[in-house]
Amino acid sequence: MRKVILFIAMSLDRYIADKNGSVDWLDGQGGNEENIDTYSIFIKDIDTVVMGWNTYHQIVTELSPAEWVYDDLTSYVITHRGLSSTNKIIFTENACDIVRKLKQEQGKNIWICGSANIIQQLMKDDLIDEYYISVIPTILGSGICLFGTLPKEIKLKLIYTQTCNGITDLVYTRR
Repeated sequence: MRKVILFIAMSLDRYIADKNGSVDWLDGQGGNEENIDTYSIFIKDIDTVVMGWNTYHQIVTELSPAEWVYDDLTSYVITHRGLSSTNKIIFTENACDIVRKLKQEQGKNIWICGSANIIQQLMKDDLIDEYYISVIPTILGSGICLFGTLPKEIKLKLIYTQTCNGITDLVYTRR
């Protein structure tokens, strides 16, 4: 069965975007020569990405308006907008239903890319198998919080840590 992996960065005070939705603070404490490219290693085992509308909209309007950055992946965008899907970008309404369906299909792992709302829905239904969280050495004070209230605790097991340029990568699986 395919794994569902949350791969995301957050501030030290657990925000994934600032109060305006910006992610321009996502860097370490020094020069780029110190950075480790964890994304390139991670993405080799992924063929599907799931994200919310806000994440999708930020990518196509701000972060990469000229080209779809996940062209090598099948992308699922969770939205209630009645948009037309393409072969590579599929608009759908229910995150938990689509993730359950995708887990049963053949393929590589499934990346949960963004939208705190989508992440929290998947966490409530216990659908995330692995949490790969990069903690950025920044305290935002407010913004979009990664973790919300859950109906029950989720016990995790730490399987890997790495620190580079002030960024701490934490990888957990469910216990």
